[in-house]
Amino acid sequence: MFVQGPAINKWSDRDKAGVHLGAISPVTLTYPWDNSFAMASRFFPSRRTGLALAAGCILFSALAAAHSVPGDLSVAQIEEQLQSCPLVESLNEHKRATKPETTSLTAKIFAILFPSSPAINALLATLYISGPPNFLLALCPPNIDPSSLSVMVAFAVGGLLGDTLFHLLPEIFVGEDSPDSVSFVMVEPNKNLLLGLGIMVGFFTFVAMDKILRIATGGEGGHDHSHHAHAESIAAVASGAETKKSGELKQRKSSKEPPTAVAVEEKEINPSVKLGGYLNLIADFTHNITDGLALSSSFYASPTIGATTTVAVFFHEIPHEVGDFALLIQSGFSKRKAMGAQFVTAIGAFLGTIIGIAVQELGGNGTMLDDTEPAGLMGTSLTWGDMLLPFTAGTFLYVGTVAVIPELLETGKNKGEEIRKTVTQFLAVALGAGIMLA
Repeated sequence: MFVQGPAINKWSDRDKAGVHLGAISPVTLTYPWDNSFAMASRFFPSRRTGLALAAGCILFSALAAAHSVPGDLSVAQIEEQLQSCPLVESLNEHKRATKPETTSLTAKIFAILFPSSPAINALLATLYISGPPNFLLALCPPNIDPSSLSVMVAFAVGGLLGDTLFHLLPEIFVGEDSPDSVSFVMVEPNKNLLLGLGIMVGFFTFVAMDKILRIATGGEGGHDHSHHAHAESIAAVASGAETKKSGELKQRKSSKEPPTAVAVEEKEINPSVKLGGYLNLIADFTHNITDGLALSSSFYASPTIGATTTVAVFFHEIPHEVGDFALLIQSGFSKRKAMGAQFVTAIGAFLGTIIGIAVQELGGNGTMLDDTEPAGLMGTSLTWGDMLLPFTAGTFLYVGTVAVIPELLETGKNKGEEIRKTVTQFLAVALGAGIMLA
């Protein structure tokens, strides 16, 4: 049933030009103040412009309301509500019932080494990877066999790639399995895009560092992750030691030569070689910063990820420190000064860990902040702290492939010796990766 007000038989020009409320349908109404609307219409925009402005206001109001809806749930709140679902509760009961009662030896060791919060555990891990490898240098001769270093490098590659492929990448895109409950994965439009971008940024950050150091050294050396330069320096130190011994024997046989000739020759170091040693220290300091970032981001992801990353970085640091030690000896450092320089560069690891902890705490993943949900990146649930783990994975991919694999691909003329060395290297890679599966 329609209701109609007083009929209007004839529209005046004034009514057509104005905004007449009697045009509302299906109920038609007229009011005494229609004339005032008609007079005011001279000062208002046209009907089309008015409708456009009204639509814009409605759209703006809708967008504002969408951002201020009080019913929006965070990822933690969604997880909490899902855990109260009857189906999820039954799955949790089944998982707890089938859970092995005994804890693995590896888990017990990790629990002893990392007993506290993510921040404290990250600092402990930094201490573990910085102290023992440097103390081992006291037992390491400067003229270590390059083939032995090559096997150590292959072992480190297996550990780094194993940690990246077995732990870091699954944790980044899927998350870690909980021992007592099932978990869900929220699929967001831009989440995987941002995570992949973080991996690429980490990878090309090390590409840029490598390129800059190659330019600084005139193309003779790369980033300190390149163990090929380390092997060459070790070989040079070994040959130098042999030359020194042969020179001493010749000097004993011939007393006509002045005894200071050999000493003067030994003290003279090529300035470019000495510069390369100092540049290597700078590169080592920078590399240790990234190690600290990796450790902090991994422990904030989960204790297991942090522990496996610590093991991978530790096994990588041993051949890395040995190679740097030999390079510093070649650059004119004494054994004591070379060890001291390595301890100084270890400060970079603590600096990187502290920076990573600050990013995690201020980026929304920390335990020292309140429970307010931080704003996500590009409309996702990701925070800046969540981007450190993809960055770490990108750096590990570069170190384990571009920086080290080319050295393992190098071969000599002796085919039998190269086959034996190749088999040994592959076994070392498998051993390093196998430790990451334990």
